[in-house]
Amino acid sequence: MRFLAKRYNEKGVALESDGRSEEAIVCYEKAIKSDSGWSVPWYNLGLLYKRRNLWERSLACNQRAAELNPEDEAAWWNLGIAATALENWVEARRAWQAYGIEIESGEGPIEMDFGATPIRLNPDGDGEVVWCCRIDPARAIIESVPLPESNHRYQDLLLHDGAPNGYRKLGSREVPVFDELQLLKPSEFGTFEVLIDGVTPDLLDKLIDSEVEKAGDDLAIEDWRTIRRLCRACSEGRPFDQTHTHEQDTGSERRVGIAAKSEKRVRELIAAWREKLPEATFSEINCALPPAWVN
Repeated sequence: MRFLAKRYNEKGVALESDGRSEEAIVCYEKAIKSDSGWSVPWYNLGLLYKRRNLWERSLACNQRAAELNPEDEAAWWNLGIAATALENWVEARRAWQAYGIEIESGEGPIEMDFGATPIRLNPDGDGEVVWCCRIDPARAIIESVPLPESNHRYQDLLLHDGAPNGYRKLGSREVPVFDELQLLKPSEFGTFEVLIDGVTPDLLDKLIDSEVEKAGDDLAIEDWRTIRRLCRACSEGRPFDQTHTHEQDTGSERRVGIAAKSEKRVRELIAAWREKLPEATFSEINCALPPAWVN
C-alpha cells in the first residue's frame, strides 16, 4: 500500500535527520514491506547504510532501488560507491555505465584520470581539504601533504562521495569538493615536520619547487603556513567569493611538512637546505605520522 509506505518512509527520513538511525531503519523496512515495488525506501535505506560504511547492505539496497527505478541516477551512483568499497569491479563498472560514465567493462580495478580534485578529509571533524588525483568516480589518491592531525598521508587511497560539498578554484575553473567516505589504503609515506626561521616565503617556495621537481615520487613538501583555516560555511561554499577574513599565522617561522618513506631521506634534505640557507635556523625533525607499515 503506497500511502502507508510513504508515511513510514517520511518518518524514517525525519528520524534519520534527528540522528536516530536504528529507528529510521525500522521505518524504512516497514515502508518496503508495505510496498516492496517502490524504489524510494530502498534508496533511502541504502543511503543510510552508505553513511555508516555498511557496504554489503548499501550495495544490496541500491541494487534493488536501481532495479525498480533504472532512471534513478543517485541509486546507480551509490551502487557504484558501495561496489567500489567492496572491490566488486564488475558491479562498479555496471553502475557507472548505467549512470552514463564511459567506462570499459572488465574485472579489475578502474584506473582512469579524472584530474585534480579537492577532497575533504574527516568531514565530520576538522574537515581539511586536500588536493588529490581522482582515478575513478569514487576513488582518489592524495597529492598534498595533509596535516598530521588528519591522520592521513601523502598518497593515501581514498573512497569519496559524489555530491559536491563546496568548491575550489583550479586556475580559473571552479571544481567541486567531495567528502571522504573511507580510507581504503594508507600509503608507505610518513609525515615529517620541521620549523624553519629566517627564510623568506619566496625563497622557501623556490626551494620546495626545485626539490619536488628533482625528487619525483620520492617525496613531497608543503609549507603548512600557507594553509587557510576556513569557517565551515566558507569551506562548504565558495571561499574565493567570501568577503570576510579568517585567522592566519603571520609570524616569520615556517612550518614545513615533508612526506617521505624514511627519516634518513628527510635528514638528507634538511642537510642540503642548511648549506643553501646558512642564515636560517631549523628545528629538530619531528616524525609527526609514521609510514603506515610501521604502525
